[in-house]
Amino acid sequence: MLLAAALIAAVAFLLGSIPVGYLLVRIFRKQDIRSVGSGNIGATNVLRAGGKGLGAATFVLDVLKGCSAVWLGAWLGGLLLPMLPNRDLQALAALAAVLGHMFTPWLRFKGGKGVATGFGVFLVAAPWAALSAIGVFAVILAITRFVSLGSVIGAGCFPVFAWFMTRGDRPAFFIAVQCAVALLIIIKHHQNIRRLMSGTESQFGARRNQ
Repeated sequence: MLLAAALIAAVAFLLGSIPVGYLLVRIFRKQDIRSVGSGNIGATNVLRAGGKGLGAATFVLDVLKGCSAVWLGAWLGGLLLPMLPNRDLQALAALAAVLGHMFTPWLRFKGGKGVATGFGVFLVAAPWAALSAIGVFAVILAITRFVSLGSVIGAGCFPVFAWFMTRGDRPAFFIAVQCAVALLIIIKHHQNIRRLMSGTESQFGARRNQ
């Protein structure tokens, strides 16, 4: 049982660890995204440093790798651990994929902040809550033009949405992972939070980076 769970987590972690933004900028711009702008490998910095096309591609592919990790994890779990709740298997894969993105071994365990990948994993595991959270993100971004503020508030709202919008069984581990991923995303934005509080955070569309 433990070996099967470790296999599911490992597969999801490796999928999540694919540094999409880094690879796209390296391939199409011949640059290391870590040396540009904020140094982050996520969609926001790629958009600012590599253009709208690469930024959009990074977001979409980060979402898709999160979706794929949870779908594959649940499928493997159905084969190897049929006695466990499907939502616990999805949660295990979701947590592993987000950790893989945040701490990718391919870039010395320095990855992204997990917003797009987190959206992707829960688009499969808790779709209505994920869509509601991304809706909050979009509203906050439209009002303030702060990507980081939208990300933090959207992540913070997600567990609440998930609690009320998830139908059927809600295993404790499933709920715990939702809270853990939201907290990890918020913690990953600690520097942005400091800049927001000091009034030095850059707005979306400005040349200065997040």
